[in-house]
Amino acid sequence: MLLTRRAFTLGAVAAGAAASGLTLPARAAPAATYSGYVKAYFTESPQFQGADYGLHLAVSRDGLHWSPLNQNNPVATPTAGTLGLRDPFVHRKLDGTFVVVATDLHGTDFGLKSQYLHVWDSANLTSFTGYRRLRMHTYNAHTWAPTVFWDAGRGQYGIVYSADTTTDLFLVNYTSDFRTVSAPQTYFSPGYPVLDADIHVDGGLTYLYYKNLADGNLYGARSSTGAPQSFTTYTGGLRQGNAIEGAHLVKRNDGAGWWLWGDSFSPVNNDFYLWSTGNLGGNSWSVLHQRDYCPPLNSKHGSVLGVTEAEYAGLLSRWGAPNWVRLKSSNFPDRFVRHLDGVARIDAYPFDPYQDQMWRLVPGLADAGGVSFESVNRPGNYLRHSGYALRLDPNDNTATFRADATFHRTAGLADPSWTSFRSHNYPDRYLRHAGYLLRIDPLSASSAVTDRQDATFRITS
Repeated sequence: MLLTRRAFTLGAVAAGAAASGLTLPARAAPAATYSGYVKAYFTESPQFQGADYGLHLAVSRDGLHWSPLNQNNPVATPTAGTLGLRDPFVHRKLDGTFVVVATDLHGTDFGLKSQYLHVWDSANLTSFTGYRRLRMHTYNAHTWAPTVFWDAGRGQYGIVYSADTTTDLFLVNYTSDFRTVSAPQTYFSPGYPVLDADIHVDGGLTYLYYKNLADGNLYGARSSTGAPQSFTTYTGGLRQGNAIEGAHLVKRNDGAGWWLWGDSFSPVNNDFYLWSTGNLGGNSWSVLHQRDYCPPLNSKHGSVLGVTEAEYAGLLSRWGAPNWVRLKSSNFPDRFVRHLDGVARIDAYPFDPYQDQMWRLVPGLADAGGVSFESVNRPGNYLRHSGYALRLDPNDNTATFRADATFHRTAGLADPSWTSFRSHNYPDRYLRHAGYLLRIDPLSASSAVTDRQDATFRITS
């Protein structure tokens, strides 16, 4: 779930606060230009080898392809409650600083009934201070998947979250400082159970996207006031895959419209699905193909917001870009290059050991102008061809091995914005998959479309 930033003027904010008799929590920051995105998430993998219930961050220039920060390790970890988090949500406050709120839950014990949320403050997401737990209610109910929005009419922030009181519904507490909150109110309970609210204020309307637990689909509702129990559902149901939840909206930095992300909540399925629209108020969402986006490794249930150039640079400087890559297949975009029992292949992601798909892209062993692929979890072992089939073998430092393990990057044979890899010692042959196994084969511009697609990959992280 997520809230992207609404542009405010000082006059409008002050007027809203005056009308409600409230004091502004902070002065509104000047409108900013966003040139990148930051995503918050936690991690899981099918056998939970990649499970980490701390706060993770990733950055993206285009909002579609993501680079995990801090080598996909957490940047902050709860020290109270369950000692773990899920569903982290980052909100930019009126003064331009950030607050992070998250579910108080370590792992998958969904029967746990925490009444609290984890909370941090941050000036620019390079450090996190003021850690605390915030008690939201006194019910015997969970407190899941928080989202935050600014209610200009009240002059306060609303914290909306999933709770299972009389049924699965959304509660709201209002706050000016994220340290004390008002009593909870029912925010949205449409007559069927719901989960995972996300709220965005735009064009005088407040939009709420959510999961209908009765049919398993995502829906959008809207209100002219954003007040509790004032929303009307206006979209049809949306679903990709077998199961979906965690709807969150992103307003594009380029002004071209919106994205809607959905999270496949099971760690054994694909992590995220995506739609786009040019008009949030309409009921026309287009499905994006999986080859067009790549979430962070093992990421689950995240939130996204725009960041300035200075913030983007600061995040990379503080936390660092990944020192490994993954290779995504062009024509099987749910599959990534990995090693398994010494054999190189493409397999449907996610899988464990998840590190089998992580590679260090190093200067070519036979030619520094080329590249070689060293395994992250088997250092000193490289992808090489033997009898034209690709294997993972230890470097024996022979000239033959070095040549077999060296490739040269070219524009993708099926898509020049992607990449193909030409063999160093068999320069008429390219790295490709066949029957999901990797090998090198002769390819040319006149080769079959499928062959060229088999030899095209995206370098991602």
